[in-house]
Amino acid sequence: MSKKFDIPEAELRCLMLFGEERYLTAKGISQKLDVAKSRVTKILNGLLHKKLVASIDDPKDARIKLIGLTPEGQRRSKELGAIMTDLHQKLLLEFEPEQRKMVISCLEVL
Repeated sequence: MSKKFDIPEAELRCLMLFGEERYLTAKGISQKLDVAKSRVTKILNGLLHKKLVASIDDPKDARIKLIGLTPEGQRRSKELGAIMTDLHQKLLLEFEPEQRKMVISCLEVL
């Protein structure tokens, strides 16, 4: 999928984190991706360079930067979400109905 979007996998994973979130912090991204904050800085720099995210000061604390998707980042994120949904549906259809129920049940626990 990384090749289709011409974006490294780590940056794609970061884009997927936004989902319904308007803003995330580097610390929050670091925790969700389970990577060092220095790695998040590199990922965000790539996304900033591609104009897929933008950074603003947190109105409550100027030391904190809020990261949000640009309109192009939102478009790409939605496209990525649609592809992932389609992929998940195709994968689930490979299972028999009873197996599918069990897989979905197990995934809900996770």
